[in-house]
Parts: sequence; structure tokens; C-alpha cells
Amino acid sequence: MPEYKPQYYPGSTLPSKNRRKYLDPEYKLQKLRTISDDDLVRIMGHRVPGEAYKSTHPPLEETGEPACPIREIVTPTPGAKAGDRIRYIQFTDSVYYAPVTPYVRAWMYHTRYRGVDVGVLSGRVPLEARERDLEKVAKELVETEIFDSARCGIRGATVHGHALRLDENGLMFDAYRRYLFNKKTGEVDYVKDQIGVPLDKPISVGKPIPETELRKRTSEFRIDGNAFRDDKELISWMQRIHMLRTIAGFDPEKVKGI
Repeated sequence: MPEYKPQYYPGSTLPSKNRRKYLDPEYKLQKLRTISDDDLVRIMGHRVPGEAYKSTHPPLEETGEPACPIREIVTPTPGAKAGDRIRYIQFTDSVYYAPVTPYVRAWMYHTRYRGVDVGVLSGRVPLEARERDLEKVAKELVETEIFDSARCGIRGATVHGHALRLDENGLMFDAYRRYLFNKKTGEVDYVKDQIGVPLDKPISVGKPIPETELRKRTSEFRIDGNAFRDDKELISWMQRIHMLRTIAGFDPEKVKGI
């Protein structure tokens, strides 16, 4: 039997190629900045840095669960093994050449990470996981090329604004003003956590990526950038999927040979 090779995304345009990279767990995301573990915990706002992880149940090795073939197959994540509670981080991505779009972000979570629960809305993507597992995943999401300090926001509440105009510094609108542009350093500082609670000190998440570079990294289709209609390969694939779905709904036998 031939080995199965995943096909992560079709298309020949730049956004399609970037989507293929981001969805492929074999592709190593490029690290662009460094955020300390404690600062990331402060932005997420779930616990005090250095505080022990709260738990919802005893460690798995102490629970005495009955024999189960699935538990023998699936290796628990460190957070599940320890009994951590479930926490979340939520991102908002600007429509102005952010590296990833909401649906791409959700797909990427599923292909890259274990033990996570993903939601996706028009402009926000919540990611839930056991707390220590979530912090590890969140660090990669913030430190690498799929995050831009100006066009991506960590927003746990009142996320609206991803589709509004950018300010004079290129920052996406945020009703809670969780982050501000530091004119002295040229970096973006978070002054509130993801819920909007003021922080004791500003936390830098680095300089915004220049728009010329964002246009190279983005997975968004835009009429003033890479238009969706220009990706004939992607359109052909989508038309085939919809056609097969419609035909099979009436008579599955009719899809043979298509």
C-alpha cells in the first residue's frame, strides 16, 4: 500500500503557498521575536508568573481509571497527565495583510498541535487546551512569523476591530487599547492583558513587520494584493468539491469517474 501523503492546500498564488507552509507541521515556523515565559503568562492573565498550575482532577496515574484501549493508544499531553484546568488564548487577525486568516489559523492549530480545542469566527479564533500545554503552544504562536505585533491582537474579550482602518502607526484598532505603539523603541507594548486588565508594566511584543514583508508572508487574498480570482488552480479545486458534494447528495453513484 502506498504511503499517504497529506495535501494541505491547493493553489499556485502566494497566499495559497503560504497556507500550505503554515498548515504543514513539517514546516518549521520562522522565529522573529522572543517573549519571556513570565511576560506571556502576564498577557494571557490566567495565573501569576511562578504560581503553580491549578488542576481539575488528580494526575492520571492517580485516578485509577478502568482499562481502556484508547487510553493505551493515545499518549496524554503533559497538561492532561497532570490534571491541569482548561485555559484559552484568543487571536484577532487584521484584514490588512495579517500573516494568517481566522480559518487558516484554525486549520493550522488542528494540523500542528495535540489536545487543543479550536473555535473560529469571522475575526477571532479561541484556542483552548490544558494550561501548561497552552502556554507552550502560545509561545510559538506569538514568537514566530504567523504573528505580527501590529496586525495580530491577543484579545480575550471585546475583539471587534479587525476590519477597521489601521492607525497612523499601522496598528489594528482595539476598543480596549490593550497595546500601544512605543515611539521611542518602535515596538508595540501590551499595557493590558488579553481581557483588558491593566498590567503592572508594559510588555513589548516587538516591532511591526514592514508591510512589504507582510505582503510576502500573508495568507490573505485581497483584490489589491493577490486576488482569489487569479488562483485558477484553487478555484478549480473548490468548484470540484462543491460539484461532487451536490451530485453525491442526490446520487452517490454519479461521482464515479469524475
